[in-house]
Amino acid sequence: MKGREEFRPLPDLFGMRHYRVGGCVRDALLGLAVTERDWVVLGETPESMTARGFRQVGAAFPVFLHPRTGEEYALARTERKAGRGYRGFRVDFSPGITLEEDLYRRDLTINAMAMDEDDRLMDPYGGQKDLAERRLRHVSEAFAEDPLRVLRVARFAARFADLGFRVEPVTMAMMKVLVVSGELADIVPERVWQECVKGLSSGTPAEFFRVLDGCGALAVWFPELTALKGKTHSPEYHPEGDAYEHVLWVLERVARLTSDPVIRFAACTHDLGKGLTPEEALPKHYGHDAAGVEVVKGLCARLKAPRAYGRLAELVAGQHMRAHRVPEMRPGKVVGLLEILDAWRRPAQMEAFLTACAADNRAGGESGEYPAGEALRAAWRVCKEVDAAALAASGLKGARLGDALRQERIRRVGKIRKKCVGSA
Repeated sequence: MKGREEFRPLPDLFGMRHYRVGGCVRDALLGLAVTERDWVVLGETPESMTARGFRQVGAAFPVFLHPRTGEEYALARTERKAGRGYRGFRVDFSPGITLEEDLYRRDLTINAMAMDEDDRLMDPYGGQKDLAERRLRHVSEAFAEDPLRVLRVARFAARFADLGFRVEPVTMAMMKVLVVSGELADIVPERVWQECVKGLSSGTPAEFFRVLDGCGALAVWFPELTALKGKTHSPEYHPEGDAYEHVLWVLERVARLTSDPVIRFAACTHDLGKGLTPEEALPKHYGHDAAGVEVVKGLCARLKAPRAYGRLAELVAGQHMRAHRVPEMRPGKVVGLLEILDAWRRPAQMEAFLTACAADNRAGGESGEYPAGEALRAAWRVCKEVDAAALAASGLKGARLGDALRQERIRRVGKIRKKCVGSA
């Protein structure tokens, strides 16, 4: 028997003025895949949309879902600044709002275009020209009323950097004004984190932080990263300069190894402990790995990052130096690292850890090879072969069984280590 949902009538679109807007128009003009479409509707009210068969969602202003496609249809609206922060706006969605007025409130010109059902482009603010010239430019002076747009511009810069897009100087100047206003602090941590993950997931995640740094916002939301500036390295191992530039280099590198934002975040935060290094100790950073764990915890708590991000970031910050030394470490230390990584129960976590460490390591050059990672994987494989049940059958229990299991793992790691040395 067919479900009742299949017999629900489609919304009545007859006579309704509706246009595709925003990212779906931008991406179509760029020749990129369009994964979702958003619509703006003119001349309607919440009551008329409900009567047409749409389902209303959203509290701040009426947005309606098409019951079959799930696409969003929003009433055209204007916004007027009425208070501090990104929520301090008075919204008008009366039926008389025009398409030009709705597009005027948007952030960037490339996001302020619309298309009708016949693919005719409505572009009152020059978005198509800015696409061609690879410019990220604000639509109007109203841009400076919404502090959230600083994060959004940084995220779009990261997404489109590989296509040659750059933030217009006048737009960057408006972002600096927003930073000076102090309103960035009014954005709730969850919203900052959401934009951060989008930036980390982009094609060029390092650009997200570069743009934030360029307008001064990095020091507001990510002071742990700005603390790395001026923390010099030994040029033998870090020719890119200070610890901040090294982090950006690692971010660029990890983006070629994985698209997973959890791993990218861990790579980005692996050296935060160096921000605590006293000037007189430079260019050495003794103990930065252990110190970095607490810094990562503080950052994740402030931004309310999901536990999966914090768990991996803490492991990478605290253990990346040990990972680099695996080929020279004693077998017991190697097994100890595998235990810290919980590698027996969470092999995927070990792989994520090694990917972040590989991005930090220069040994493999552009190939991304990581000899220390291969050594740890080899140790994990032989340790995994140890038969705990057989040891238990011999009468060992509790702590004695655990100790025997560990000693057998150490013995087997030592055995493959001797083979590697013998064949060298």
